[in-house]
Amino acid sequence: MLYIGCHLSSSKGNVEMVKTARKIGANTFAFFTRNPRGSKAKPVDLLDCEKAMDLLKELEFGTLVAHGSYTMNLCTADPEARHFASDVLKEDLERMAALPGQYYNFHPGSHVGQGIEAGIDQIAGALKRALEPGYPVTVLLETMAGKGSEVGGRFEELKQIIDAVGSNQVGVCLDTCHVWDGGYDIVHDLDGVLAEFDRVVGLERLKALHLNDSKNPMASHKDRHECIGQGYLGKETFEAIVNHPLLRDKPMILETPNELPGYAAEIALLRGLMKE
Repeated sequence: MLYIGCHLSSSKGNVEMVKTARKIGANTFAFFTRNPRGSKAKPVDLLDCEKAMDLLKELEFGTLVAHGSYTMNLCTADPEARHFASDVLKEDLERMAALPGQYYNFHPGSHVGQGIEAGIDQIAGALKRALEPGYPVTVLLETMAGKGSEVGGRFEELKQIIDAVGSNQVGVCLDTCHVWDGGYDIVHDLDGVLAEFDRVVGLERLKALHLNDSKNPMASHKDRHECIGQGYLGKETFEAIVNHPLLRDKPMILETPNELPGYAAEIALLRGLMKE
């Protein structure tokens, strides 16, 4: 089963997101837990969450992949902002408890001159605190393109965070644009990249994917998404991904520069690439 979807607006609630996903041919989706460029979050509607969980089960959807705010930087050099980001993470995991069993994905952060080791320590510390209550959610570290002082551009950095947290509730979301821009050749050596991920992190930690083509050549460290088949990755790369025995059962979220009609077309395209 191919579980594929896109980012949907959560403004009208979880049930409406499930219905919208169904209309565009999706059987999973992503949503922001709060304003993606800010800190505001709507109150949790427990009844809406309960109805959405029932509908997800009825429609046989795959695991959802919620996304933390882009502005949540767990390793910023500003101690006050870092503490605030840690509180946001703790609150988000508590909110996700109303949708048990789903994933919560976030960008690890940027150390802004403190150094990679300091950044890793700060991210791991915030994660340990947020996971302590044991909410029914798996947290995913997103692979990054390695631009600027980003943490997570190399598999080794993700492994260091995971080891420091020491929890089975931490996994990885592999972003195709990011790993390509970060220097991993998934176009010509997808199997080799997955073998490297397994060697460094362990494939049991790979829980979800973000499917994005890239506007840039490999190792550009720029992170600019393109529509499927229209960038440097090409349609053949995504054909290999949706048919790969190690990947095809994981939720795949489109983050391409599209509106709903474009996402519907890409979902149909990717389903059409599946082989028997």
